[in-house]
Amino acid sequence: MRAQGLVKPPEAPLATAAKINGAQKLAALDARGQALGLKPGMTLPDARAMHPTLICADADPEAEARTLAHIADWCRRFTPLAALDAPDGVMLDVSGAAHLFGGEARLLAEIETRLQTQGFFARAALASTPEAAFALARYGGARIDARILPLGLDAAELAHRLGDLPLAALRLDQATLKALAEAGLRRLCDILMRPRAPIAARCGALLYARLDGLLGRAKTPISPRFEAPAFMTERRFLDGVLRREDIEPSILSLAQDLSVLLTRHGEGARRLRASLFRVDGMVKHFEVGASRPLREPGLIAKLFRERFEAASIANDGDAFDAGYGFDVIRLAALVVERKDPEQTGWSDPDAAGDLADLVDRLGARLGLRRVTRLAFNAAHTPEFAVIAVPAAQYAQRGHHIKTASKGVAAFPTSEAALSGHLPSRPIRLLKRPEPIEAIAGVPDGPPLRFRWRRVLHEVAAFEGPERIAPEWWRGESALTRDYFRMEDREGQRFWLFREGLFNSETPRPRWFMHGLFA
Repeated sequence: MRAQGLVKPPEAPLATAAKINGAQKLAALDARGQALGLKPGMTLPDARAMHPTLICADADPEAEARTLAHIADWCRRFTPLAALDAPDGVMLDVSGAAHLFGGEARLLAEIETRLQTQGFFARAALASTPEAAFALARYGGARIDARILPLGLDAAELAHRLGDLPLAALRLDQATLKALAEAGLRRLCDILMRPRAPIAARCGALLYARLDGLLGRAKTPISPRFEAPAFMTERRFLDGVLRREDIEPSILSLAQDLSVLLTRHGEGARRLRASLFRVDGMVKHFEVGASRPLREPGLIAKLFRERFEAASIANDGDAFDAGYGFDVIRLAALVVERKDPEQTGWSDPDAAGDLADLVDRLGARLGLRRVTRLAFNAAHTPEFAVIAVPAAQYAQRGHHIKTASKGVAAFPTSEAALSGHLPSRPIRLLKRPEPIEAIAGVPDGPPLRFRWRRVLHEVAAFEGPERIAPEWWRGESALTRDYFRMEDREGQRFWLFREGLFNSETPRPRWFMHGLFA
């Protein structure tokens, strides 16, 4: 619970209240309120009668959820695996990480101290199961060592260490807790020493499912809020880093360490994230993408320099808002691909590599989706045969892309796959086919003359038709097109089509101009 925007005497308890079943009841309490005997669910008048100095604020579940998400993001400074434990907790997987902070006790002390300096009341615990960590954090002792369970304890030892905790540690509903209390069962040891069947028949199987999870008899994984990166490096600073001139060399140094990891595993990074953890708990994330697997430290640092520059422009010259400084800077490779060694030394400079570097730098500055290239598209309709795709995107077969035209599905394909199958197309293709007036000798024959943009053209020669059937998924409203290459008496060449088959699809086919050859 955080006391933000409230000025109160140190001895005054703080609580939040919400309207429940028509009555104002306490929703959350700080440590002082809990020590004075106040409990969530108590009506506000009763709480004030017990302690008139109680300071109460309105509960805001949405703001509390956002704050908890920020805390989970901040907790990633200790481990990349941080999960929400709503409504008031965060679960961390610190397996193999405690020694980096001086041991388990020092790790818990640092978490609690840092959160308390940010204005939060926090209590941390460490155990081999999420259920045991939850129980110790909320119902363990005041001392940190009482909230640490060594790893490797079996179920019997866990039962002995946790037996004195109240049954509320199993996160049971109030009705179940009341029923158990009426039967004289108030602590974990009370149900551990009794047969399961009678209690499960009265209170349901959930009680023993939670108990088995607490004792490690059933595995309960956590769901990290963010996926763990493939590779990660970080720097920790005794004093907070404030200036961009100090942050960028740190990114370069981290990129060098990351390059060693990527090279060792034969990988290259396609998407990277720099995370800057501020002393006061705020976290800044900057992401960049690459059009090819990348592990050159200089290029990685250059991409982030472009990203910082873009952020500075968007924030009136302040990309970081460093506050009291950043004490942890982390560089992670979020998406990686196989990158085999390249032959160098005898070939000319790789122009494709220079182009990829340009695409990456523009993508870091403007956003990868704003840097596009044209790609062939497996669509029947000529105006959709070429589409714009992100330049950094690999053309994958069957990759679905939404286009600006409603109901059109685009499937980019490689140029090599289509280069030998495309018929001749005009140099200039109109953005939209334009209707024309045409006179033909027979209804399904080529035009003898046509009028386009108020100019009459006499046909001297023609070639066609090239029939293009509509896509089946567009339904019966789509019509067949017969394309003709036309040349008028002045030598101008046009690409026009008749829409609709005479008498089978429409009684009166229409003509359209679609492109110019010269």
